Order: sequence, then structure tokens, then C-alpha cells
Amino acid sequence: MRCRLQSLFRLIICVGLISFLYLCFNYSNINPRSEVIQYKKAEDGLVDYHDYKLMEQERLRRGPGEQGAPVFLEGKEKVRSQSVFTENGFCQVVSDKIALDRAIPDLRHEHCRTKRYSANLPSVSVIIPVYQEHWTTLLRSIVTITKRAPPGVIKEIILVDDGSEKQFLKDKLDDYAKTAWPAEYVKVIHHKERTGLITARLTGAKIATGDVFIFLDSHVEAGTNWLPPLLDPIVKDYRTVVCPFIDVIDHDNFEYRAQDDGRRGAFDWNLNYKRLPRLPEDAEHPAENFDSPVMAGGLFAISAKWFWEIGGYDPGLEIWGCEQYEISFKIWMCGGRMVDTPCSRIGHIYRGKANFPNAGRGDFLSRNYRRLMDVWMDEYTKYIYQRRPHLQTVDPGDLTEQKDLREKLHCKSFDWFMKNIAFDLPKYYPPIVPVSGAIGKIHKASDMSYCITASNSEMALAHCSETDSEYELTWHEDVALKGT
Repeated sequence: MRCRLQSLFRLIICVGLISFLYLCFNYSNINPRSEVIQYKKAEDGLVDYHDYKLMEQERLRRGPGEQGAPVFLEGKEKVRSQSVFTENGFCQVVSDKIALDRAIPDLRHEHCRTKRYSANLPSVSVIIPVYQEHWTTLLRSIVTITKRAPPGVIKEIILVDDGSEKQFLKDKLDDYAKTAWPAEYVKVIHHKERTGLITARLTGAKIATGDVFIFLDSHVEAGTNWLPPLLDPIVKDYRTVVCPFIDVIDHDNFEYRAQDDGRRGAFDWNLNYKRLPRLPEDAEHPAENFDSPVMAGGLFAISAKWFWEIGGYDPGLEIWGCEQYEISFKIWMCGGRMVDTPCSRIGHIYRGKANFPNAGRGDFLSRNYRRLMDVWMDEYTKYIYQRRPHLQTVDPGDLTEQKDLREKLHCKSFDWFMKNIAFDLPKYYPPIVPVSGAIGKIHKASDMSYCITASNSEMALAHCSETDSEYELTWHEDVALKGT
């Protein structure tokens, strides 16, 4: 009996030790750093904010997911991951296997590594809406945001729990904020019910005390020296809004990779978010900031002063949708500027299929469209109505406050925006689609009795018949099935 008790005692000690070591591994060196880092300051007063010691430590790290490597599951882990995938639209099991501060590849252009920034960076409030987020992805967001930023610049991280139903996003999250970080560094606000992404951001902004607001999603990983490039343009002009390059964190295996070499945000006339190529003059300077007509929406920095001058988000917008257009149009049309900075990179999990509860607000997205269109898009709304005629019958609610704001700020017209900021958008997404260059059947050149047919999404060469598919040479010089 004594031997059994001794064995049980040893087992408990062993499990406790392993748990302690795991926590040390995952939570070590993640608090806001209080040490003094001797940054290199040049004669012009600009500072190199790279933490070379940390960069070298991260370069040597090995383990699951380190250096942004994919993690592949097998056996029971794979089965379990598939059963819970739709809770968040990504693999929670892989997230739990990798460190909260794992090393990720530095995908910045090489010229970014020699850039210097203002010695007087403003204080920052990071605002993160949280809804049904997985525990380790949320913590990884907080940890990497903090660890890879210059000490003392981030004043607070505000988490707005938007009526989540997961219990660990209640008391457990409160306890984590109080015990894992210095007092008042991580602040948690709980909505009693779901109000949506837009309202959650406004809630955070209303209590934020930093000079600059940085809005982020709750499933991100911040890259090397991510913060100074977002702040430096705002130091020069408080009306400049800055967006980072957004990298991809694979929702299946958490591989970290680049999305592309940079694009400008835009939209089509169904109000779907689109991306335009960089202008030739911008492409010649791959490490320099460049203007972007529309932000992606989830990740950006804006001075608190400018955010409130332009009225923040329209409080009449519900849940999510159109907010990136609304704030982008306001920024440009009301006297500001918006740039993407290649030297700040933040990874983002683009979710797969997720079974989130219905917001219970009816067709909130159509209402958001109408509010955006009626306040900001002037005569260009006709092109959207041509594609979405049902929007003409949607009640947008009271727009008095938003229209008064536009008049008060002496904002320019949407025609000005289209001709000066999004001037090449019609080239890629024309408001009036040009007539096709040709319509007809496609024959085999050496034997005109054969035609290209399409059936069940498969193409084949067969004898021509009256039922063969017709094709069109479209305005953007490709061949497509007629009407597709």
C-alpha cells in the first residue's frame, strides 16, 4: 500500500513539474519588457528599433510551428481536430501545440531592415474585439503584439468580449489579464450580448487612452518590428491612417506565409472587397509606403484625434460589413490619407467554415450598404442598384447625423474620390461592363465540324451540335461561357 502511495505521489509531482515547465515555456518573456534596450540613434534623430538580441533568439528556435512551419496532425489528434474545426474555422489542436510566442519568418523587404523611425513614438492603445475566439489564438495575439514591439510604446491592450458564450472568455480571461500582465496593461470589457464587430471597436475606442488606436483581430501574430512603421507616418501627420501588410496563417496547419507582394484595397460594384496592383511608381520602391483607396478593415492604426474628428465608425452600422468602406471613404474625402506600409507585417488567420451563432439582426448587411451608399457614394449608387436592385427598398434608418458630419467636415464628393484616389478602379471593375468583343462557338481550326463543349464544368472536343455551349470574348480579354 505504501509503495502505491509513493508511486502516486511521484506521478503527481512529475505531472506538476511538466505542467510548470510548459507554462514557463509558453509564458516566459511575454510580459511588457521593462529592460532598457540601447537602440541605435542616428545623427538625424531617427532610431533603429530592431531588437537584435530577440531576433537572434528567435532565429535559433525549433519546435512545432517554429519559423512559421506547418504542423501536420495524425491519428487521434487529426480526428479530434476535424470534430472541432467549425467552432472557429481553424485547427484549434494545432494552435494548442505551438508556442504562444513562436518564431515566424521575417518576410519584409530587405530594405525594411535598415529603416529608422521617429524617436518620439506616440503611446498606443491596441483594441481587439473578441467573439467566441479560441483561447491560445487570442493569447498568441496578445503575446506577439507585445513581445515584438518596443518597450513602453503600447500603453494598453483592450479586449472587448462581444457577448461570447464560451466561459473561458469570462472569468478566466479576466484572471489572465490581471495575473499574467502588469496592472491595467490588458483590460477586458464584457458586452452582455453580441453587438457586432463595429460596436465592439467603438466600445474599446471610448475607453482607450493612447494617442494612437491600433485595431486588430483576435487571431493574429505580429512580425518583427511591426509597430514603429505603423506609427511613424502618424507622427508626421495625424490625419494619416496606416495599414500593415497582412500575411496568411493557414487555418489548417498554421503555416505562416506571405499573401502577396502588396496590393491596394478597392471594391467592385457589388461592394465586394477587391485588390488592385501597386502603381508602377510604387512598385519601383518595394519598401516604401504607398496610398491605398480602401483598407481591408481588420488591422490598421489611426490617431485618436483623427478617429474622433471623422466621427469614428457610423454607430448605425450593425454587426459587421461595410465598415472598411465607410471609414476609408471618410478618411480620404474629409482631408486625410491612408497608406499601406510594407515594413509592418502581421499574420492573420483567414477562417474556413465556422458555425457561429446567428446575429439575430435580420438583413443587417443590406442596411449597412444603404447607410454607406446614401451618405458617401453620391450619384455612383446607381451602379450598385443596377446589380443589387433589392437595396432600393431597404430602410437605412436615420442618416441625419452622418450627413451633418459630412457637411461639417467639408468632405469632398465621391466623384473626386473616384477620379483622384481610386482612379484606375474602373479599369479593373468598370461600373458599366463593356460589350463583349465576340460571341459564338469555338471550333477546331483544322476541322470545323468539331466544337468545344462544356458539360458539368468539364470541357471537351466533340462534333458540333445545336446544343453546344456559346462563349464570349469578354472586355478583359478572356474567354468565358456566355453569361457567366
